[in-house]
Amino acid sequence: MDDGADLIVALHRRVETTSVLAGIEETTTGVIRARALASERLLRFPVIAVNDTPTKRFFDNRYGTGQNTIDGILRATNMLLAGSTFVVAGYGWCGRGIAMRARGMGARVIVCEVNALKALEAVMDGLQVLPMAEAAPLGDIFVTATGMSGVIRSEHFLAMKDGALLANSGHFDVEVDVASLRDLAGHEQEIREHLTEFVLPNGRILYLLAQGRLVGQVAAEASPAAVMDLSFANQALCTRYLLHEGRTLSPGVHDVPSEIDERVARLKLQALGISLDALTEEQLSYQQSWQLGTA
Repeated sequence: MDDGADLIVALHRRVETTSVLAGIEETTTGVIRARALASERLLRFPVIAVNDTPTKRFFDNRYGTGQNTIDGILRATNMLLAGSTFVVAGYGWCGRGIAMRARGMGARVIVCEVNALKALEAVMDGLQVLPMAEAAPLGDIFVTATGMSGVIRSEHFLAMKDGALLANSGHFDVEVDVASLRDLAGHEQEIREHLTEFVLPNGRILYLLAQGRLVGQVAAEASPAAVMDLSFANQALCTRYLLHEGRTLSPGVHDVPSEIDERVARLKLQALGISLDALTEEQLSYQQSWQLGTA
């Protein structure tokens, strides 16, 4: 059971992995790394992509990461979000959640994307979409949530306004190019817990939160248990599934079986005391028929 595919990668650096039946990956970054192994035909055992199943990404990624990112920023800075310009790099489920929460607290949200479909979604959600080079001079707060390295780089740092805040919520400490920021800055100091000040050659000051690591985990308490329970339920049920079915699966990245996802959603609703309607026999017949339609 992995979070970021570090264990999966470490196992593949060993000569022997025949004792490993299968793996489970919890995060977007980890699934990307597992798929990279699979694309090079190097993945030696099946991996279930828990991150990609709806009861994980729709909730933990969107609502959990959305909340803990804002929580981490506020704890580290006590900044007022209302009226600020908030730049979100990446409009996957984590980016959506962050943008939603920032906008709900009164910030003007700009999204930076490389994917045309996701950029179009952001536009249709009423957000401004700009390349990072154009967003850099405008933002008060920058948050990366992409799973990619070098999202905010030296040329962006130099274009930013005095006092801009930099945070990461999507990957390791490489989304914001911290190494380049250190090389660029003439001076740095931690001015309060999880908040480091960098003085640039142009005299402007930038602030890096949580050393460029996951701000919601370093400066806050990560996602609440009330949304993480969906992810943990998926992990537990997928573990049981792999114990029974793991030997029949080929090496590669596999989806969570739909019946597990459905069961997790129903268990969560039950825990919340929420009931659902059920289709009648007539409705089930109608749903399965091709002969019925407009009279």
